[in-house]
Amino acid sequence: MLAEEAWREGPRRFRVRIKDGIRFSDGTPLTADDVARALNRNSEINPAAQASAGRLAASAVNGRNLVIATERPVAAIQPLLAEWPMALYRQDGDLTLFTGPYRVTAFRPDAEIALEPNLYYPGAERRPDVRLRRFADAQALALAFEGGAIDLAFNLPTESLPRLKRLPDRVVKSFQVSYQYMLWLNTERAPLDDARVRQAIDAAIDRDQLVRGINGGAPATGAFVRFYPFAYPTARPYDPVLAHRLLDEAGLTKGQDGLRHRGEKPLTLRLHAYPRRPDLVTLQPILKSLLAAVGIQTKTLLSDGVSALAKSSDFDLLLWAQHTAPAGEPGFFLNAFFRSGAGNNHSRFRSPELDALLDRLAATEDPAQQADIARAAQELIFAAAPVAFLLTPEWHVGLSRRLQHYEPWGSDYYILRADLTVGG
Repeated sequence: MLAEEAWREGPRRFRVRIKDGIRFSDGTPLTADDVARALNRNSEINPAAQASAGRLAASAVNGRNLVIATERPVAAIQPLLAEWPMALYRQDGDLTLFTGPYRVTAFRPDAEIALEPNLYYPGAERRPDVRLRRFADAQALALAFEGGAIDLAFNLPTESLPRLKRLPDRVVKSFQVSYQYMLWLNTERAPLDDARVRQAIDAAIDRDQLVRGINGGAPATGAFVRFYPFAYPTARPYDPVLAHRLLDEAGLTKGQDGLRHRGEKPLTLRLHAYPRRPDLVTLQPILKSLLAAVGIQTKTLLSDGVSALAKSSDFDLLLWAQHTAPAGEPGFFLNAFFRSGAGNNHSRFRSPELDALLDRLAATEDPAQQADIARAAQELIFAAAPVAFLLTPEWHVGLSRRLQHYEPWGSDYYILRADLTVGG
């Protein structure tokens, strides 16, 4: 944390004091004015930065103190400032400078980033230079690791693990993450604009089979990993009988070909995944089979530009991976992805009732009450089914002997950390 203290001055007004001695990678000190500029810019250009509190207005009071005003009430400022869109930086011409343990020395879009230790961050002498490489797909990543071209391969495909674990001088570590795999359903596109069809798709999915398909993880109980106090307590049900009944009620008749029909034509839904998350590609044929069992035909597609696809709404079904509690609280994900008109509301779902619950969540400071409201919000989402929560995955990282003591954390937000060192 770059702040040492924060306190409330009003319903939507907070004061924050930043720590003394923090420096950017060029040696210049971090000031309250730098923080205010970055927060205001994030709020202006990134819809995700508006998810929990609406637009922010930050202004420096002096060198170490700033005031932050939020458009909507929030229970506390600390979780808001810990959200991933709230990165702090300073722009110097074409350069963007940060305060973290590394500084960028070269950047090739869609190829690689070269990093070296930030000399103004404690412990710089212990850190190695780093080159981050982008791979076209997970199999290419596995092959590069197998051939000794890289020291750290993050999120290896499960089918590569047996052979990679047999390699000498290599270590593969598996770990549970705080991500959820989910399936967005486009509520603006017929027949998915009918809640009964969406509920049928959710009921047709056997989460245990999905877990077996990717060789790890746990069936989803809802929007959050089970260990969070605001997670839903029970796994999502698998009920193909209910799925058939709901499809019948929605007027999707079953033809002699076994397929559901809209009028005279069989229904075909486009199911997208993206190669950057190899598990999602593995899940595609399993979902295709499960939906076919209730008469829904799907066409599977791969999309590299998944963010653009999600924003364009040019899909029927979209597989997605998301860290749903990046700041350790439920509000960010629920606001960013389900509030009416939110920037990441990929399903185009609108619910005044859910919006009102999210307003209550933002105004509630008691953690137990927050958990109750978050579970009630999930129940509303289950009933409307703009998304099907699938599973909590397990991920895999490959390490060379030099990094054999590296311990992965439960997400991909913190792969390169201040404690990264190289051993023999």
